[in-house]
Amino acid sequence: MAVKIGNIDVGDFPLLLAPMEDVSDPPFRALCKENGADIMYTEFISSEGLIRDAIKSTQKLDIYDFERPIGIQIFGNNINSMRKAAEICEAAKPEFIDINYGCPVKKVANKGAGAGILQDIPKMVAMTKEIVKATNIPVTVKTRLGWDENSLYIVEVAERLQDVGIKAISIHGRTRKQMYKGVADWTLIGEVKNNQNMHIPVFGNGDVDSPEKVAEVKDKYGVDGVMIGRAAIGYPWVFNEIKHFLKTNTHLEKPTLQDRVSACKRHLQHSIKWKGEVLGIAEMKRHYTNYFKGIPHFKAYRIKLVTSYNLEEIMETLDKVAVEFEGVKF
Repeated sequence: MAVKIGNIDVGDFPLLLAPMEDVSDPPFRALCKENGADIMYTEFISSEGLIRDAIKSTQKLDIYDFERPIGIQIFGNNINSMRKAAEICEAAKPEFIDINYGCPVKKVANKGAGAGILQDIPKMVAMTKEIVKATNIPVTVKTRLGWDENSLYIVEVAERLQDVGIKAISIHGRTRKQMYKGVADWTLIGEVKNNQNMHIPVFGNGDVDSPEKVAEVKDKYGVDGVMIGRAAIGYPWVFNEIKHFLKTNTHLEKPTLQDRVSACKRHLQHSIKWKGEVLGIAEMKRHYTNYFKGIPHFKAYRIKLVTSYNLEEIMETLDKVAVEFEGVKF
């Protein structure tokens, strides 16, 4: 049965690309969409930055038709600012507005934003209610199990957020205290999904790194879809691999070196198209290592790729990689 966020059909078991700071920009999202991602989210955007019209924040509002359905994700600790930010986001015409209640990094959480709001559930509910009232498009939430192991209230919290109007929730199976350490606990995500009072889609997130893992959490916990983050970095093929496995119980062939080079080139071209040649080349530098992770003796090529600002030279280096490492297993 099709999963719906509000009135928007997102498929039978959607795969969501997690919003990741400095990763899930439009060029990266383009590659993931080409390779089977169903729902996209922007990098998280500061509500204060948006209402001050800061370039770093407003640039993250860029969305493209090929990415749809897409959500714009916002964070902040001031209810009024978050309301205004939601109104600004709605004008950019996404399908959803997503509230980040999950970011664990100190500079966000210690100010009471992101996962920091898990220490003040009444404020979390009040803020969500105001954002829902401020916009006419579906509001979704991304959060964690709780602040620490002594505050695992996610079953109750999810229900309260649903009751003030959110249309879907994505839950990372760790507390804020855990950051990204240890193993994600899906049992509580399953409890949220199987709470008879929950009627909105519940998406699970955390340690989703293989088709088998997705099949396991789908069958065991009944989630409506999964959100994939780190496993997609440098490996956008993960979405189609999961879909193929769920349909056939067999594995797609892994991407060849030529596939990786080709994807890397397309990513670079998308980046230049979005930011212009100088910035596009600069912003691509963080991705080269990920595309070629596991190739032995790659260091000399990596250095060439990250130190060059000449597009022709970078393309030549990528062509050399395709020839030099042909047949290498990684």
